[in-house]
Amino acid sequence: MFPGPDHPDTAAQAPEQALSGGLSALLVSLQLADSAFPSGFYTLSHSLEGYAQAGAVTPDTLPALLADLLRHGVGPGDATALALAHRACTEGELTDAVRVDRRLYAGRLSREMRQAATRTGRQLLDLSAEVFDHLAIPAYLRLVKDRRAPGCQAVAAGIVYAAAGVPAAQAVASDLFAFSASFAGAALRLRLTDHRKAQVLLRGAAPVIEETVRAALAREPADLGSTAFAADIMSGRHERAEARLFAS
Repeated sequence: MFPGPDHPDTAAQAPEQALSGGLSALLVSLQLADSAFPSGFYTLSHSLEGYAQAGAVTPDTLPALLADLLRHGVGPGDATALALAHRACTEGELTDAVRVDRRLYAGRLSREMRQAATRTGRQLLDLSAEVFDHLAIPAYLRLVKDRRAPGCQAVAAGIVYAAAGVPAAQAVASDLFAFSASFAGAALRLRLTDHRKAQVLLRGAAPVIEETVRAALAREPADLGSTAFAADIMSGRHERAEARLFAS
């Protein structure tokens, strides 16, 4: 007979089992959000280089720009797509993820943003198919290779996080942090900040990330879209710049 829930052995094992399950998801999140994970995020400035080239951002306005991109660009766009793709994968409905993928791709107004999203998304799926043992990842990668889905990074991330057992809220938060860390890294390379202030920037963005996660989880497919039009304009100008340090 197995021990009941009140048995001392069971009571001792329960916290350890819960901790183990939570730690497993945390370790996946840390790995995927790490700048050392070769998804290609380090090649992107997320339109920041365009802002810098136009003289439209300073060290003092950097935090406000990051907050605006999170609330009005990445949040209703990529973060929402990630949450929806995570739901689709969890429910075993990859066709729903494809629809989200196509809608997200169609909303990318600049060529470089479309290329950046699909290049990093495909790289994420390709590597994750090797790193994580779950059939949904190579299955979606096949859809991308067959050109049945664009393979945007946010949707790819939703598939991978769900397949690896990371809860939706944690998955969205991790990806938003990865975006913010990538943004801060780009600011460093563009000499808009230093290493110490970059950490202040990331910590200051934490409440906005929390707010953006909650909003993304509450949206439905019809709500998917970005309203960061200034970023789209800067991206379009960046495409035609004579010299570029970043791909976006």
